[in-house]
Amino acid sequence: QVQLVESGGGLVQPGDSLRLSCVASGLVLSDYAMGWFRQGQGKRREFVASISYGSSNKYYAGAVTGRFSISRDNANNTVYLQMNNLKPEDTAVYFCASDPARSVARSDPNLFSYWGQGTQVTISS
Repeated sequence: QVQLVESGGGLVQPGDSLRLSCVASGLVLSDYAMGWFRQGQGKRREFVASISYGSSNKYYAGAVTGRFSISRDNANNTVYLQMNNLKPEDTAVYFCASDPARSVARSDPNLFSYWGQGTQVTISS
C-alpha cells in the first residue's frame, strides 16, 4: 500500500520559514518524480514545485520562485519543500504527490498518481 505522509506545517508569521517533509512508503521513491501542490480555502489545487528522480530537473510556480526550494533524499524516501519569506497568500493545505514520469518535472496535477493527505500551512501576524 502506497502512502505519502506530509509534515512540518504550522502557523507562522509573514517573513518566517518552514520546511515541509513528505515521507513515502510502499513505493521506491527513485522510480518517481515528485511534486508539491497547495489548496487554499475555496480555491483550486495549484502547483507549487516538482523535482525529477535524480534532482536534475526542478520546476517552480512563478509565485514561489526564489522563495521555495524542493529537494529529495531517495535513500530515506523523503521529499522536502523549504519555504522562505512566507506570505499570507501562501496559506493553504500543502500536498505531495508522485509522478511516474520520473525524468521530468511537471506541473499538471492530473499526471500525478499518488497523493498525501496534506499539511496545513497558515501565515498570519
